[in-house]
Amino acid sequence: MAETKRAAAGAADPVQVDPEHYKIEFENEKVRVLRINYGPRERSKMHGHPAGVGVCLTDHKGRFAFPDGTAEERAMKAGAAFWLPGEEHLPENLSDTPLELILVELKS
Repeated sequence: MAETKRAAAGAADPVQVDPEHYKIEFENEKVRVLRINYGPRERSKMHGHPAGVGVCLTDHKGRFAFPDGTAEERAMKAGAAFWLPGEEHLPENLSDTPLELILVELKS
């Protein structure tokens, strides 16, 4: 995943704009841990995340649209861990099953 004009600085907070899908599990001065849940074929609203590490709790396939008009599909298996550079995106669950993951956002 390239770090392009997808940086999350000034982007909407997913917990504020989409509390149906984003819940804070833990937060301190160093990190914020989000539990992310999407039902089958659900999509979010445009929002951003700082850099962080995610852990997939379910298999999933999603589409991420970016403010610059581009989009990409991403697929992950349950148990996979991944690095997410800071980015602004609009995610959509492309599968017929629920999507669940944990995202640990790093604070500067």
